[in-house]
Amino acid sequence: MNSTIALIISIVIAFGITAALGFVIIPWLRKLKFGQTILEIGPSWHKSKQGTPNMGGLMFIIGIILSFAATCLTVHFTGGSIESEFSILAIGRPELVLLLAGLCLALGFGIVGFADDFIKIKLKRNEGLSAKQKTVGQLIMTLGYTMTLWFSHNTIWYIPFIGVFSFERNVFTGIIFWVLSFFIIYGTVNSVNLTDGIDGLCSSVTTTVAISFIVLGFIQNFTGLKIFAGALLGGVLGFLCWNWNPAKTFMGDTGSLFLGGMVVALGYIVKCPLILLPVGIVYVCETMSDIIQIGYFKITHGKRIFKMAPIHHHFEMCGWKEKKICVIFSLVNAIGCAVGVLLLYFGNFK
Repeated sequence: MNSTIALIISIVIAFGITAALGFVIIPWLRKLKFGQTILEIGPSWHKSKQGTPNMGGLMFIIGIILSFAATCLTVHFTGGSIESEFSILAIGRPELVLLLAGLCLALGFGIVGFADDFIKIKLKRNEGLSAKQKTVGQLIMTLGYTMTLWFSHNTIWYIPFIGVFSFERNVFTGIIFWVLSFFIIYGTVNSVNLTDGIDGLCSSVTTTVAISFIVLGFIQNFTGLKIFAGALLGGVLGFLCWNWNPAKTFMGDTGSLFLGGMVVALGYIVKCPLILLPVGIVYVCETMSDIIQIGYFKITHGKRIFKMAPIHHHFEMCGWKEKKICVIFSLVNAIGCAVGVLLLYFGNFK
């Protein structure tokens, strides 16, 4: 099967399943009274969103997983391969491991998010999992994924304009790989989570990320990457049908942590996790605004740089409408995605 056709199939299936599930899952969440609780510290006008069904991320989690599985099986039974020629000839099929492990990573983070949402909503605890419990859960998922990368020899990173670097040279580089991976995975997932603060924002920004990795899939001639990113694109677009302002449902931590896992997995699938910095520039800005706000508040004993953090709330407080924030932030991230793609393309990416 032609890889472009496989890409189209993955997008269509993920979009169709996700969008259709809205007619089933949203009423089900309402029936279970899984409504969002709006905290007092948020913008006052968010109070109108009280009770909007949460955990809607289940829609695209199901859509993405089914789309990826169905498309990969279709490619396999039509005589194609989801891997590149390099992986097929290599011992251990490293790219196949990256794809499957990436999906498992996203699902694992989604489970942590589900536990957090369930406790918040059903057990009436606004904080959900404690910070310690949430961190432990995420670090367990990060450890499992990093171990999979290490033992499957997926420790080779491509660095634009520098070349290929293997972390298995010695003990020192091995330690660097583990430390960097923990920082990148944990940081990226939580950055995506922070971006989910207003209607449609996380889905919109992640749409640009998915498109950029589809482009990289064509550059690398990697069918599996196209399918993985295509399923993500179809899933978030299908969810936007229900999450665009005014949102009929929220993705919750169930969805945002799952998306974070998908995004960071894409960075590893192209063997260049550092590319997540430009490709996810909005995620980076959201996290940095939060860190800067907290740090400045503590240093100055109560003063703030932003009207509210993360930064999307600052623009809300400045009078920007949610739709405007989604459009502007997505355009900014699209520029970052273009920079990332160009860095890999002209940096002799293969």
